[in-house]
Amino acid sequence: MAYKITDKCIKCGACAGACPVSCISEGDERYIIDQETCISCGTCRGVCPVEAPEPGEE
Repeated sequence: MAYKITDKCIKCGACAGACPVSCISEGDERYIIDQETCISCGTCRGVCPVEAPEPGEE
């Protein structure tokens, strides 16, 4: 179950820098996780100061 980044995102970039598979990129309004590449490790959520990344729905 890949993670997704919610509207809580403040575009700090912490998640992108911490992602072990480099699947997070900057979008227009928030960072975006490539669902095909995400390994659901939760590293992004662990480093996010506002807990914007959340597990996606199956």
